[in-house]
Amino acid sequence: MKLFVTGISTDVGKTIASSIIVEALEADYWKPIQAGDLDNSDTHKVKSRISNSKSQFHSNSYQLNTPASPHLAAEIDGIIIDLKEIQQPETKNHLVIEGAGGIFVPLNEKDTIIDLIKPDYKVIIVSRHYLGSINHTLLTIEAIQNRGFKVAGIIFSGSENKSTESLILNKTGIKWIGRIDEEPYFDQNIIKEYADLFRENLLQLQ
Repeated sequence: MKLFVTGISTDVGKTIASSIIVEALEADYWKPIQAGDLDNSDTHKVKSRISNSKSQFHSNSYQLNTPASPHLAAEIDGIIIDLKEIQQPETKNHLVIEGAGGIFVPLNEKDTIIDLIKPDYKVIIVSRHYLGSINHTLLTIEAIQNRGFKVAGIIFSGSENKSTESLILNKTGIKWIGRIDEEPYFDQNIIKEYADLFRENLLQLQ
């Protein structure tokens, strides 16, 4: 199973969600493009939160020095991101692929994050509650579906908002995987607790 984790915006909890999914499935992890924070990248963060010994962590296709939109970070580094250079790693294990920001974050002058999604990927959306998040969530779902991809499931991040969550689920019919509460920190133990909660719903995505 190949799971593509995307968010409705930046800083909505994709990396925490990816950590939980990796731990739940003992899956491999791959972030194709890392922009900035190379010494404490998302790959480093996920790896530090995983307690199983099966997961493998694959190298980024692009490591960019500036914490900015990938197209700008690449321009500052004097390169152009080429989709042909982004090759999915070979593995017989489940693979969790984490995007960057939302689905229309630009990679270059014509491609965006949504162009990284392959037909055999199961897309998981991470939605965090804030003013405007319903609109951002529904737009993200519709855009992915308009490209011919199925949204396999949704994870809500942050304090519970029953009205928002039920509206999104009822309107879209998308499978609910779970909700990540506001926690004071996320260490291996907390990630494992969520992994145990999410595992059954994740396995049902197959």
